[in-house]
Amino acid sequence: MGPELHLQMIINRTAELREEADNHRRARQIQAAKKVRSQGERRRGFFGKFSAA
Repeated sequence: MGPELHLQMIINRTAELREEADNHRRARQIQAAKKVRSQGERRRGFFGKFSAA
């Protein structure tokens, strides 16, 4: 395997791993947001309005 091909494989794999990490982080953020909402806390919304979760 030539060095150019090897470098391209590393770059592709790195991009795949970063995408997976982004998806995992988004999923954790969504779960955390749902957990906060289920606890009934009030959060300041857009334009300073309060919304009951």
